[in-house]
Amino acid sequence: MVKREGLLSLFYDAEDMKKILEVAGVFFKMGLIAFGGPAAHISMMDDEIITKRKWMKREHFLDLIGATNLIPGPNSTEMTMHCGHERAGIPGLFVAGFSFILPAVTITGILAYLYVEYGTLPDVEPFIIGIKPAVLAIIAGAVLKLGKKAVKSIDLGVIGVLVLASSYFLQINEIQVLLAAGLLGSMYFSMKAYGNSSGTKAIIPFLLTSSGKIATGKVVASSVFWKFLKVGAILYGSGYILFAYLDAELVEAGLMSRQELLDAIAVGQFTPGPVLSTATFIGYQLGGFWGALAATAGIFLPSFLFVMLLNPLIPKMRQSKLLGYFLDSVNVAAVGIMLSVLVTMGQDSLIDWRTFTIAAVSFSLVFGFKKVSSMWIVLGGSVLGYLLFLL
Repeated sequence: MVKREGLLSLFYDAEDMKKILEVAGVFFKMGLIAFGGPAAHISMMDDEIITKRKWMKREHFLDLIGATNLIPGPNSTEMTMHCGHERAGIPGLFVAGFSFILPAVTITGILAYLYVEYGTLPDVEPFIIGIKPAVLAIIAGAVLKLGKKAVKSIDLGVIGVLVLASSYFLQINEIQVLLAAGLLGSMYFSMKAYGNSSGTKAIIPFLLTSSGKIATGKVVASSVFWKFLKVGAILYGSGYILFAYLDAELVEAGLMSRQELLDAIAVGQFTPGPVLSTATFIGYQLGGFWGALAATAGIFLPSFLFVMLLNPLIPKMRQSKLLGYFLDSVNVAAVGIMLSVLVTMGQDSLIDWRTFTIAAVSFSLVFGFKKVSSMWIVLGGSVLGYLLFLL
């Protein structure tokens, strides 16, 4: 008989609990070191989940990336939920997302309290300056591994190059590029295999919206929750376009100054984990502890629901020829966008001999020597950046 322990043992046996705890540990650790934005976070997941733990095949991981890019919400946070689901089902989905988010919102909440009390933010630039070039090596490693699986043919390689050019040179919105690549790829490969494509039903994404404005004056937690729920439900792509949404919702509504919003966005940028932890900072400014809790719940809740609905559909999409062509095209487009992000981040991050030195060391660890965990690369980059900054 399988031994059961604790309250959760009423529902899960020892093996289930072991998987759930494993999911919690993996993504909590990742939440502590996940700097560098969605591309870096997904690269770390590839290292931790595919290479190290082998929870799923890299082909399925690619399918999850491609599909996740097409739904609202923070991509990397939603990918943690998919990975958690693969390991421990629905409980794993929620545990993975919560564990990944928790470090970021905790740190952000503390910084929000200090900001409200003292009106300033700590100087973390000496540490962050080393993390950025280190993250470049992690992303490059993932692009290489995912690219090998995504580029299944010369045709898909051409699509990837076109996406890279559209994203980097033309600055076309990533969701538009992904959809265009998926649709055009579906049409092209269907015509190429004329007469062999299977009929499918279209999957129509939906948007959850809420109406109404927060009244001027004291902002209550329920108002904060609904406002951030709306943003979380319609925010496509990465969290870096969050500023435009919140500027319209908060600054133009007179609830906070633009400088306060810029400070909040800055906190989301230099703390680990999802940049949407900015919501915690803003919520605290608007309504104290309960405002922070309401904003955090509101902005992340739609992602949990979207992933729970999407995850079972992805294997079915892969079984259809037409939707399989769509996924293949979107997957190679996602790798192209990651490569575009890598180039852009390189231009922004490699600014002097210190950052070039950190990048060189990090790339040598990722590609030249025995594989080193992304956690140590990030932490090592941070420490090396601090030491070099003192010179």
